[in-house]
Amino acid sequence: MWYPPKVTQAPSEPISKEEAKRQCSVLHDDDDALFDALIAAARDYVERYCNTPLATHTIQVKCDEFCDFDRLPAAPVQSVTSIAYLATDDTDATIAPGDFEERFDGLEASIVPAFGKQWPVPRNGSRITLTAVVGYQSMPPSIKHAMLLWIAEAYEMRENNAPPSWTAFDALLCNHRRG
Repeated sequence: MWYPPKVTQAPSEPISKEEAKRQCSVLHDDDDALFDALIAAARDYVERYCNTPLATHTIQVKCDEFCDFDRLPAAPVQSVTSIAYLATDDTDATIAPGDFEERFDGLEASIVPAFGKQWPVPRNGSRITLTAVVGYQSMPPSIKHAMLLWIAEAYEMRENNAPPSWTAFDALLCNHRRG
């Protein structure tokens, strides 16, 4: 079982304020703080909608057993920084990078023991800690476009209580959802 991840290095926003303002045809600086908030909200919304991290950042996530590594809780994964656990003799231990194999296939990510290796036995009741860099190295254009649509509609409707319609948004993101 995976526990909620802890972000140890915050993401940088995948859309610049200039891109968002250009999408909304805004030429003034009066709403810069609003655009900063809308960009962050759009990233958060899309990450939750797709159940996947967008911008590159580092997370630390814990699980109960090495079999949990068959499907990592976040993808895409760029790299593994470390895998730490508590050994049966109550000492902190890490797995050497050559002792495991990364299998990062887009929205599916797993880690398996390297050929001829096996997972060590952790102390009973302890947790295994995975530290990894997650998010897209280069965000797909459809996700970026969906975020810009979301920002534009949120900017236009900022004083209106009408419910938003996200049909184009949904269409652009449906292939990037991780179930």
